[in-house]
Amino acid sequence: MKWRRVAWPVAAVAVLAIGATLAVAVPSLPASRLEIPTTSVVKGTLKLTVYATGDLRAGRSATLVSPPAGGLLRIVSLRPTGTSVKKDDVVVEFDPADQQYVLEQAKSDLAEADQQIVKAKSDSAVQAAQDQVDLLTARYDVRRAELDIAANEFVGAIDAQKNVLSLEEAKRRLEQLEQDVKARSATNQAALAVQEEARHKALLAIQRAKTQIDSLVLKAPMDGVVLVKENRDALMFGFPGMIIPEYRQGDSANSGRPIADVIENGRMELRAKINELDRDNLQTGEAAKVQIDALPGETFVARVGALAGLASRGNFWESNSTRQFDVAFQFDKVDPRFRAGSSARLEIAGRELNDVLHVPRQAVFDKNGKSFVFLKVGDGFQQREIKVTNRTESRTVMTGLKDGDVIALVDPDIARRRSKSASAAPLPSTGGGASK
Repeated sequence: MKWRRVAWPVAAVAVLAIGATLAVAVPSLPASRLEIPTTSVVKGTLKLTVYATGDLRAGRSATLVSPPAGGLLRIVSLRPTGTSVKKDDVVVEFDPADQQYVLEQAKSDLAEADQQIVKAKSDSAVQAAQDQVDLLTARYDVRRAELDIAANEFVGAIDAQKNVLSLEEAKRRLEQLEQDVKARSATNQAALAVQEEARHKALLAIQRAKTQIDSLVLKAPMDGVVLVKENRDALMFGFPGMIIPEYRQGDSANSGRPIADVIENGRMELRAKINELDRDNLQTGEAAKVQIDALPGETFVARVGALAGLASRGNFWESNSTRQFDVAFQFDKVDPRFRAGSSARLEIAGRELNDVLHVPRQAVFDKNGKSFVFLKVGDGFQQREIKVTNRTESRTVMTGLKDGDVIALVDPDIARRRSKSASAAPLPSTGGGASK
């Protein structure tokens, strides 16, 4: 009897050990029948709510650009982002030191040119007076020689010949002097013209320097809010997701760089892209709830405005790009914290459809421009083409089925192939090796 009490527990332990070994070594077999998730066609009322994303855009804005003054321009004054300004208020001011130096240099050139002009005129006047004296003397010499020749009949032949030669010499001297006077006058006029041109050049330099100094002060062209641009001049390298700081007082900017925008107060709209199916669900004037990423936790109200008549395709790398339409939304009240470029999410409460057939969106499949579902017939599924009339984020309104029809939520053929691939996978090793 004693050995029986010992044998029963030993036998029970041995049975449990064998059962555990079989449970680990033998894998579970797949179910003999594949379960396809299904849903039913529903007939009833469906609200066509449209969800979209967009960004804020100013109704009217102006960009303030650094002037073409050459080289780097240092910012000495800049209104920060969000500052309200009036028309003609100074928004940006650059250091005018270089342009002021150019202006002073041009003024010095102008003063020098004026002095040169005065000197040239004085020298010309003195030379003209001397030339007149020389001409009078030469004419007097000619006249005296003519009088000496008139007395040749009363003098000897040699003296008479001397008088003739003296007259010819006096006439040649007068002719040469007249030519020299004309040449000197032309030279003086040319020298004066050069100085006048230098003066004109200095005046133009002064005007240009003053214009550049005035252009270094950028003013608001209208009442609005300042939005400072990113300082890309200080960017030596970049990487995705890098935050670029805005321009600040003391920064330098190249000529032609956009420094800030002035966005007109009270005119801000939201632009979003809506696909062609959702566009049919929108009507002008419908209300939309707007959540702006820059103002978390707050909801604003906008209304559907202009609907674009032309569509734009998606990016070329998208294999199934859908035509998109630009839609503008007008805010009932513009918040002064709105900033152009801020991203936003929209929820547009569209119209209600009554007595329509609708199914989950995932139960509708598209191929070659046609839509179809997998209708359950008996123990199998049959592909059935349908016509989609409307879509929301989660439901599809269609025709071609009946209320209560059962359809598959997944493609049965793909589900069967995946099930066969899983069942054909090699059995896992039990961990033991055959002894040799």
